[in-house]
Amino acid sequence: MLKKFYEKVKDFIKSEYKFILFLIIFYVVLSWPVNYYIIIGGGISDISDRVVVEDGYSSDGSFNLSYVSELKGTTISYLLSYVIPNWKRVDIDDYKYTTDEDYEDIEFRSSLDLEYSNSNAIYYAYQLADRPCKLVSTEIYIIAKFEEYPNSLEVGDQLLSVDGKEFSTLAEYQEYLRRFDGDSIVVKVLRDDKEIEVTCKLYQEDDYKVLGVGLQSTSTYDTDPKVDFHFEANESGPSAGLITTLSIYDQLTKGDLTGDFNIAGTGTIEADGSIGQIGEVEYKLLGAVDGGADVFLVPAGENYQDCKKLMKEDDLDIKLIPVETIYDAVDALKELK
Repeated sequence: MLKKFYEKVKDFIKSEYKFILFLIIFYVVLSWPVNYYIIIGGGISDISDRVVVEDGYSSDGSFNLSYVSELKGTTISYLLSYVIPNWKRVDIDDYKYTTDEDYEDIEFRSSLDLEYSNSNAIYYAYQLADRPCKLVSTEIYIIAKFEEYPNSLEVGDQLLSVDGKEFSTLAEYQEYLRRFDGDSIVVKVLRDDKEIEVTCKLYQEDDYKVLGVGLQSTSTYDTDPKVDFHFEANESGPSAGLITTLSIYDQLTKGDLTGDFNIAGTGTIEADGSIGQIGEVEYKLLGAVDGGADVFLVPAGENYQDCKKLMKEDDLDIKLIPVETIYDAVDALKELK
């Protein structure tokens, strides 16, 4: 029986090999990656499962992440973006610092942005709630290289020391380089779980010296009570910072900051407590409306103006609140009726 089946399959392949070959080529062409991300819409998601404060207070309302759905572009998704309304093409090069960067470099920065955002969220939420929050460590990473400053460092390297000296903050490291007497310096980094030393040329910028790489730091805090993050592997970037901070603060304090509303929002939380602008804000507003949110918090400035314009054009039914700092956001929510 198996032999007969095998013979039939073989005969079919012999007689239809041209059609089969066409299907294979057609599939490969449609699946071929292109240099674009395709944004296909947005939505909201309750943050309570992702940000959990030990023995935290509960709320009758909810804080919700506003997100966009983003695909790594292929030939078929690229072509469909010209046909399907609200599918948007974003050139991957827009995410690159240099032309020779790859997808992994972009993803590393995005993942680190989430860590940076979460660490800032912890700091400001615990400061606002007047709860213990102690800095344990600061990690510094190479996030970009620049063609005009060649060196042996790589995106993803964790900076451990320079000139044999360790620093607790990024500012201390930068200040040491400015005062360094020499044209090159030994840098120790952690790369692929191995500590290595590389000798790097220093470049003169105005009246100070630099390595010529992009750097970003993240901080680890010891808190009481403890806070845990449970973001999915495909959730990254800094735009959840505002909502993450508010969720932590609300769980740390008595009362209900949500005011029994379903609150969505977007915006980065910066080291100074300001709320930074984000991309694709219109998709996030539409996602908040579709998800049934009552309130949408948005960074003041350009993001707010874009949302205000969209609300008027599409006659959207949601309360739009612009915020410049985390303090503005807390005050605005306390005034909700």
